[in-house]
Amino acid sequence: MALRHLRRTLTTTATTTKLPILYNSTTTSDGDAVTLQLLSWGRGSSGQLGNGTEESQLYPSPISSLLLPPLSFRLPPSTTSDNINEEQLEVGITCGLFHSALLIDGRLWIWGKGDGGRLGFGHENSVFRPTVNSNLESVRSIALGGLHSIALDSIGQVFSWGYGGFGALGHSVYTRELSPKRVEGSWEGQISQIATSGTHTAAITEAGQLYTWGRDEGEGRLGLGPHRGPNEVGGLSIPSKVKALPVPVVSVACGGFFTTVITNDGQLWNWGANSNNELGRGNRVGGWKPQPIPGLEGVRILQIASGGYHSLALTDEGRVLSWGYGGHGQLGHFSTQNQPVPSVIESLASEKVVYIACGGSSSAAVTDKGELYMWGNAKDGQLGVPGVPEIQPFPIQVKFLMDDDGLGSHKVLSVAIGASHALCLVSRSSDSSSEL
Repeated sequence: MALRHLRRTLTTTATTTKLPILYNSTTTSDGDAVTLQLLSWGRGSSGQLGNGTEESQLYPSPISSLLLPPLSFRLPPSTTSDNINEEQLEVGITCGLFHSALLIDGRLWIWGKGDGGRLGFGHENSVFRPTVNSNLESVRSIALGGLHSIALDSIGQVFSWGYGGFGALGHSVYTRELSPKRVEGSWEGQISQIATSGTHTAAITEAGQLYTWGRDEGEGRLGLGPHRGPNEVGGLSIPSKVKALPVPVVSVACGGFFTTVITNDGQLWNWGANSNNELGRGNRVGGWKPQPIPGLEGVRILQIASGGYHSLALTDEGRVLSWGYGGHGQLGHFSTQNQPVPSVIESLASEKVVYIACGGSSSAAVTDKGELYMWGNAKDGQLGVPGVPEIQPFPIQVKFLMDDDGLGSHKVLSVAIGASHALCLVSRSSDSSSEL
């Protein structure tokens, strides 16, 4: 049945499990509807867990549900094939420093700490449960930073809001914005992908050109070189094209002080800080000029994820590579040593990984079986496994508590990690093998 013929409702009516239903596109005759649940865990002191409290959570706990017909939804493009069905709803989750977001059917649900205006509601109050931001329509992608947020809509326009220090918003000013404001970039055509970190942002055009803005200072994380244009106190508030990147790109990740892209042939290029081996070049020589990561010839990368000082890459064979700073065990190599070049995480080698994520100093992987593995910094319970040490140097499977709700087992679809909390989206269908 075409989605336009489905009854679509947004409601907070409680189910038998008392979870708010954030989205319902089923019909009365859909007896085989798929239930997706959003779960959160970790530090909750700013409301970022979305459970209505400021309490922390040591294990994944459901906070809301989505009801959908089978085969009616898809995950973000980085997790699927190139053959995208535009009639399917895109469902995505993301975490910032102390705020979180869920995207479904063009609507942005956002919650957590509100100072600086990072939630985009026109005020700076914190929000403790997922709430629709009515200031945006037809949202296609969302990226959350430290004190700001970035959104991409269905016609390729970029919006940003929150604290604008170091030019993080791209609005030619350095003041805060309490509501979403369009970024007036000089690019031609539409933007196809966005990414952000604590203070810098990147956007890719449909033609594969990369534009960056925000904090730069001495590391060169914007990739713009010494003559990059207008600036103020180490930042650039006007989006500028990365002219030194000679190849088209399809994906970008912003680390704490560095930037990494995937080219259209699946190769990795990066630039910026490298004092902790963030660039994976086998040395600690950083710089603003984009360069390919050596040693990955013949390896095709499907997804890249970056934390504060480390990165993960997912190959087309389902292997996970990691490199950079390892002081919290976030590289997954049974050690806290830095890794100077991309190296396969051997304890995941027997699994086929389909999705990866990084927080500030934590990491995660989802397998094709719907299992979630996490590792790294566990100080605030962000790994979702009670009893692990604060430093967890190898992947450990996250177990889910079974509720007596008749919805079947948990199949993890995607995961997102912030500085000290995490979200995941799971399917609770008793037969979840044919949902995607």
